[in-house]
Amino acid sequence: MSVFTSTKKYSLVLLLLVLVLTGCGVSNEPINAETSGWFNHYFVYNFSQLIKWIAELLGGNYGLSIIAMTLLIRLALLPLMMKQSKGSYASREKMQVIKPELDELQNKYKGKKDPESRQKMQQEMMQLYQKHQFNPIASIGCLPLIIQFPILIGFYYAILRTPEIASHTFLWFNLGQVDYVMPFIAAAIYYLQFKVSMIGMDPAQQKQMAFMGLLSPLMIGFVSFTTPAALPLYWTVGGLFLIGQSLLFKKLYAKKDE
Repeated sequence: MSVFTSTKKYSLVLLLLVLVLTGCGVSNEPINAETSGWFNHYFVYNFSQLIKWIAELLGGNYGLSIIAMTLLIRLALLPLMMKQSKGSYASREKMQVIKPELDELQNKYKGKKDPESRQKMQQEMMQLYQKHQFNPIASIGCLPLIIQFPILIGFYYAILRTPEIASHTFLWFNLGQVDYVMPFIAAAIYYLQFKVSMIGMDPAQQKQMAFMGLLSPLMIGFVSFTTPAALPLYWTVGGLFLIGQSLLFKKLYAKKDE
C-alpha cells in the first residue's frame, strides 16, 4: 500500500468523523458560560465570545467577524500545515525514487494471492522501505490534522450556537437562515482547492485521490443546505485560504514537481 492510498483512507475516515460530529446530534442550544462540558467551555464558548468581540470592533458586522476569525485561525494553524506539507513533499520525492523498485516487487508477486506469497511481499516491501529509510505511516503527517481538528470543530460549533449571528444579514443572505446560493459557492471552492492540491501529482496518484476530490465538496454542499448560511460562509473563506496555502506550499516545497 502506498503512502497516498493510506492518506486517502485516512482522509475519508477524518471526513466521516467530521460529518458525524457536525451533522448528527449537534446541540443547537445557545452557548454560554454555564454550558456544561470541557469542550464547550474551553473551545466553543471562547470562540463564541471572540466572534462577538470582533463583531463589535467591526461595527456589529457578524459576517466580517466570521471571515476575520476564519483567517486568524487558519493563520495560527499555518506553521503546523507548513511542517506537514514539507514532510509530504519530501515523502513524495522519496517515493519517486523508490517507485521503480516497488513496481518491480509488485510485478514479482503479481497474480500470487496465497497467504505465503502475500507475507513474503510485505516483508520485502518493508525491507525496501528500510533500505531507503522511508516510513509510509509517519510520512502521512497525522499530528497536524489531529491538533487542528478540535479547533476547527470548536469554531464550527461556536458559529452554530451563537444566537447573535442569526439576527444579522451579510451581503445578500441572512446569516441565521439557509441560503441556496452559498452551498454551491462553498462546494465549488473546495473542489477548486482539491484541484489545486493535485497540481504536480502524477496521474496514478491523482486517480487515487479523485474520490475524495468529489466527496468532500459534495458533502460540504449537502450539509450547507441544512445549516445557517454563516457556516458555508465559514467554509468558503476557509477554502479560499487553503487554495492560497496550497499554492504557497507548492512554491516553497514542490521544486522537483515543476
